[in-house]
Parts: sequence; C-alpha cells; structure tokens
Amino acid sequence: MRLKSEYRLYDDVNVTPLMDLAWNLLIVFIIMATATVQGISVDLPKASAAPSLAKPRTKAVTITADGRLYLDTAQVTVGELEMRLRQFKAADPALPVVVKGDARIQYAKVIEVLDVMKRLQITQLGLVTDRLVR
Repeated sequence: MRLKSEYRLYDDVNVTPLMDLAWNLLIVFIIMATATVQGISVDLPKASAAPSLAKPRTKAVTITADGRLYLDTAQVTVGELEMRLRQFKAADPALPVVVKGDARIQYAKVIEVLDVMKRLQITQLGLVTDRLVR
C-alpha cells in the first residue's frame, strides 16, 4: 500500500503567481509614470515596445513638425532651452529629460537638441516614440 507516499509535503514554493502580480504592478507603474509628462502633441515616429520610466520631475523637450522647440509647454529657442535646462540642472543634478520629435522633422534639429544635452552633461535622457504596431 502506497497511500502515505502519495500525501507527502511540498518542499518548494510556487512563486509564479507572485511574479505575475509583480509584473502587472510594474506595467501599471510604467503607464502611470509616462502619463505624467506634459507637452505638445506631435506625430511620433514608430519604434519597438520599450517602456519609459519617466518621473514627474522629468522635463519634456518637444520638436514640432515645423521645427519649433518647446520645453514642457513653453515655446523656446535653442539658446533659451539651454539656459532654462541649465537652471533646472543646477537645482537637480540628476535631471531627467525626454525628447519628443515629430517624425517629419529634419534629423539635424534633433542633433542640435542632443548637443545641448551633451553640453549640459544631462545623462538621464530619453527619446519618446510610439509603439510599432504589427
């Protein structure tokens, strides 16, 4: 009779449901964090699904289709952009910045903005794209 061996105790814990819960919480956090970045609406280029972990203190630099620059929602020139970001960086050395460029702009305009970030030594930089839908 093998009845006793059929009712043996488990010596391991199944953590798969806990991992599913953690994954779902992470997805909700990513969606809520990216929704807090304010700015001008532009037609973004497509890219693979790479979530952004933008924080509420994140500054958004937007380049519209006609080449205008915005810092959050205020229109700026390249010089004003550098001056304002320098002030924000002085207050927060780990200042995160996201760049949203319209898909139809010239590549040189994005490089001009990235050069400002390099001069200011802003290392927490993200490029915003739309998800690629297949």
